[in-house]
Amino acid sequence: MTYQFTIIVPVFNETDNLLRVEKELLAYIKIAPLKILVLFVNDGSTDNSQALIETICNRNTCFSFLTFKENRGLSAAIKAGFDYTNTEFIGYIDSDLQTSPKDFNLLLEYRNEYDLITGIRVNRQDRIVKNLSSKIANSIRRAFTKDGILDTGCPLKVIKASYAKRIPMFKGLHRFLPAMVLLQNGKVKQIPVQHFPRISGATKFGFRNRFFTPFIDCFIYLWMKKKYINYDIKKQSQ
Repeated sequence: MTYQFTIIVPVFNETDNLLRVEKELLAYIKIAPLKILVLFVNDGSTDNSQALIETICNRNTCFSFLTFKENRGLSAAIKAGFDYTNTEFIGYIDSDLQTSPKDFNLLLEYRNEYDLITGIRVNRQDRIVKNLSSKIANSIRRAFTKDGILDTGCPLKVIKASYAKRIPMFKGLHRFLPAMVLLQNGKVKQIPVQHFPRISGATKFGFRNRFFTPFIDCFIYLWMKKKYINYDIKKQSQ
């Protein structure tokens, strides 16, 4: 089967969520406008996640997985997903399912006009501290990058593979995906999407991860922006 859209699902100790992820993604595949391949990227989980992932993949031909030897972080998991896909479009969703796979259809409507489409979580269902730190971090990042993105942390995105594979990833760069597409002269669009409370498992990011680390990462982005190489081929020999 020829797949057109790969959905990357990073996983780190999400045993309690994975069967729900399977159910929700199977339901979405039935209404998706493209042929879907789901790619779990197990980021060195220490619980029973790997066994569940293999069970899910064995009974669903449109599910596949990669497993890291050790925990490398969210950016590494997304980067691996970019590297190991060969579909025209790539999506990303968190395994906590605080966003709905069905909202991919809202983003995919614009796949031919834009190079990255990202969600904006409306009616955030997180704790006050998490919401506040996220808003502050987003405002700081916007001041540095000038990308205009309101909610770069929204774990629901669609990106053309041709742009994704040219992104030089580093730790924390998952927060800068829109900015990195803009560096390639790509077009970015933001779409409001649903947001839900976390039902199972624990968040992997605390106040430090959402506030201080992104602030430091902004300086790395500015350095990369200054050094970034971008080119377009005018003509090529036959």
